[in-house]
Amino acid sequence: MATRIGGTRGLRPASPAGAARPPLLRELLLVTGLFLVYKFGRLLANGHETRAFHNADRVWDAERALHLPGEGAIQQLLLHGEPLIRVANTYYAAVHFPATIAFLAWLYWRRPAHYLWSRRVLALVTGAALALHILLPLAPPRMLAASGLVDTARVYGPSVYGAAPEADSMANQFAAMPSLHFGWALMVAIGLIAATRSPLRRWWLLHPVLTLLVIVGTANHYWLDAVAATVLLGLALLVVPAPARPSSSSAHPPAEPPALPRARSAAGTVPAGALR
Repeated sequence: MATRIGGTRGLRPASPAGAARPPLLRELLLVTGLFLVYKFGRLLANGHETRAFHNADRVWDAERALHLPGEGAIQQLLLHGEPLIRVANTYYAAVHFPATIAFLAWLYWRRPAHYLWSRRVLALVTGAALALHILLPLAPPRMLAASGLVDTARVYGPSVYGAAPEADSMANQFAAMPSLHFGWALMVAIGLIAATRSPLRRWWLLHPVLTLLVIVGTANHYWLDAVAATVLLGLALLVVPAPARPSSSSAHPPAEPPALPRARSAAGTVPAGALR
């Protein structure tokens, strides 16, 4: 956004949405703190294996009663080739956090107002999800014998989980609902669609679509886990007001037209009608 400084045209940094960029160190500490609360908070739900498997049976039966498509149909598509299932496992293990961090970093630099909005929404969704993970421990379908699904990460790799769920000190494997993999991916797409003006911006929805196919096909989540994440995200979006959509003119301000020289004659200014 251009401003006049000292009678000449100069450029002073400003965000397209007109919001001040928050201090970087404070944001890094805040995001790191939220991540640590998320990681250590999930561990509080460990030790509830019996409830987790009981809840898994109920979710599985509810999906069948609702006539939802079986998770096994998606897994069979991935199991057509070992390279494909390895790609799906890698996507599950390696895309979740880096994609969200890259999303927040880009918004922080280019769209500060949308960054604050997205960070607040993600914090609300993550906090609510953590509470549900503790109140409703849920074994994923890969652990449920009735599902008949393959634990693709353990069989084909790579895997982010320990072999013994009850002894896994890095993650709570009984925190299937809601799926933060899907909830975060959906917010990344929504945030980028809201913060950009490209006619191709809706293609960002491919990220949550691929994430949904991956989390279901690798038997890490049920369909209802994604539904629960969508509901939480929708509630958070209702609570946190969204910033104004950036206009194309704010991102690329139009150049001022050059001033037309005044035509003068010996008698003075030439009448406008004479310049034809």
